[in-house]
Amino acid sequence: MNKLYPGINPDRECINRVFLLTDNGSVRENATKQLRKLAKDLSDKTGYIIHPVSLKHADRIAAEKLAGKPAEIFQQFMRKQLSEGESEFVLLPLFFGESKSLTSFVSDEVDLLKQQFGDFKFDIAEVIYPLPAGEELLTKIIYEHIQTTTNRKSLPMDNIVLVDHGSPNPQVTEVRKHLAKTVQKKLPEDCLLAQAVMERRDDKQYDFNGVLLRDWLLKKVSEGESSAVVILMFFLPGRHAGEGGDIVEICHSVMAEHPGFKISISPLITEHSEFLSLLQKRLNNMI
Repeated sequence: MNKLYPGINPDRECINRVFLLTDNGSVRENATKQLRKLAKDLSDKTGYIIHPVSLKHADRIAAEKLAGKPAEIFQQFMRKQLSEGESEFVLLPLFFGESKSLTSFVSDEVDLLKQQFGDFKFDIAEVIYPLPAGEELLTKIIYEHIQTTTNRKSLPMDNIVLVDHGSPNPQVTEVRKHLAKTVQKKLPEDCLLAQAVMERRDDKQYDFNGVLLRDWLLKKVSEGESSAVVILMFFLPGRHAGEGGDIVEICHSVMAEHPGFKISISPLITEHSEFLSLLQKRLNNMI
């Protein structure tokens, strides 16, 4: 069974694997649209058919918002493929680190599917920023987003904060901390890359998350600063990042409360021209 596009890379060996490019999932259609674009671009670049599949949530998006084609989520997609006789799968995770979505949810779902359909081969590629090795290409992407975001607004390379979603899992926070340290090495000595989370739980046991973005921004205001740069550690637009997302709302609320304080927000990581090469690298390691 040929898993290559007809006419693309005709000399490459045909393999019987189904490739999934997988995010956690969002109820915002722009997230699914960007996931589909990434999958198509990766397919065009490599010659392999890459299926955009969210773990959860995306099936709640109305089909008419997605050009009439409903989003595919993991369980539904896998059941369909297994019913059609597929038996070898490779998941390319659009995750920074070893999230419980990968270590627990996917594992549990695969076990349930094997109980119903029998044994099959299921492999998960390396995450985008594996610890302790890290990923130099992601470090480069973040560094260049700092450069382009400050240059675009003619801002000094100062008051810069790397922001992720926030997680109750300390191992996920360690990814942000490790990435920030590697990016810091590329910055001028007088430029400190701060870290913050979009949201976090209040209990003291979650202090490892660090400071909330809003609190960090308000601290800069109180210190008399006139601007700040927010660097997104997010892949896709959705409820949290991108137009109309929580990050934008947090920044707009601070600027509304403090006229004269300006905040610039970086592009999403998947908008960088070299991110596709990172995904291709993960794919090549599985072939």
